[in-house]
Amino acid sequence: MATRNNSVSLRIAFRLGLVISLVVGTCLGIRTQAQTAAPAAASTSQLGTVKSISGDTVSLTTDAGQAVTIRVPSEAMVMELAVGNTDLKTAKPGQFSDIAIGDRVLATGKAGETAASFNAARVVLMKHAAIAQMQAAQQADWKTNGVGGIVGAVDSAKGVITLTVGTKKLIVNTTSKTEFKRFSGDSVKYEDAKPGTIAQIQAKDQLQARGTKSADGTTIDAVEVVSGSFMNLSGLITSINPVAKTITLKDLLTKKVMTVNVTANCEIHTLPLQMATMFAARTSGGGQGGGRAGRGGGAGAYGAGGAGDAAGGMRRAGADLSQMMERLPASALADLKTGDAVMIVASQPSAGSTTVAAITLLSGVEPILTANPNGGMDLSMSLGGGGGGGGE
Repeated sequence: MATRNNSVSLRIAFRLGLVISLVVGTCLGIRTQAQTAAPAAASTSQLGTVKSISGDTVSLTTDAGQAVTIRVPSEAMVMELAVGNTDLKTAKPGQFSDIAIGDRVLATGKAGETAASFNAARVVLMKHAAIAQMQAAQQADWKTNGVGGIVGAVDSAKGVITLTVGTKKLIVNTTSKTEFKRFSGDSVKYEDAKPGTIAQIQAKDQLQARGTKSADGTTIDAVEVVSGSFMNLSGLITSINPVAKTITLKDLLTKKVMTVNVTANCEIHTLPLQMATMFAARTSGGGQGGGRAGRGGGAGAYGAGGAGDAAGGMRRAGADLSQMMERLPASALADLKTGDAVMIVASQPSAGSTTVAAITLLSGVEPILTANPNGGMDLSMSLGGGGGGGGE
């Protein structure tokens, strides 16, 4: 689920995570001729995005959110490295005037007189436009070669993951060269993912893989796997605390009263009534008649198709609804009110806790919850960057 204001939590945007790792790995971990030529005094570094330029200074916002002023004297070495390149030998000489707002910069040198100042001996530069072009290419690759779904089983020894994609099963084959990333907390931003392993992936995790798909769409040889463990909640809002930015609801499935933190990372959307009614019908057996029966609740909730068909309908609807959410207009906590029906994707709570952090919140889902009074329909998350595949 790509970006809203360049940040849609349910579709992981390829912002700068890869770029950061390449810059750090190249400039701090690889000793090249250019590095040897750098002044011996270079001993510390600052990495961030250029926010402003004045005179011979550059103001950066680091990846930790700190503001740092970098002084770049005339004798400092400026180098421009192509996006995706990992060898400083290929960097071309540059000059201070090449640096622009939005560029990524790694400055090596010495700390200044204050904690927020820095004197650069060398500046390695990646241009904002080139980064944006790389991001677009990566997003397109995820759309074409990505699949996403819910983990059914994991065979770590064989490197095989069984994935449920809608109503289908898909086999994800991994090797020692497959790159694994893992999410935790309340963020599914690509740059917040940490290096992971296949051993961390568990059944019911949400996962997206990118790689080469088989002709029949039943397998994918993955070059990258992004996964996380999340919780689905659904129910009616029982209270809202706008100061604490929390809501409470009784989850339909677990019957527990949950406190949900609606942080700045949370995306809120509202489903139009017509769409909600359509999805309610699909979860009740797939037909309009089934939908009307489902909204009556109780035994009729599955409609004429039976429980098996309803389960398939729920999976299809959950996946399709997740895909659709990126096109819905954004809402805010202030738009919600007590009694609203909501579906939420949240972080996993700590042991014994009933407090979670919302990642995505969808309101306007009363027809869906009426058709499924015991819960059961989940919002499947697309965790691979840029739009990821929804499967075949």
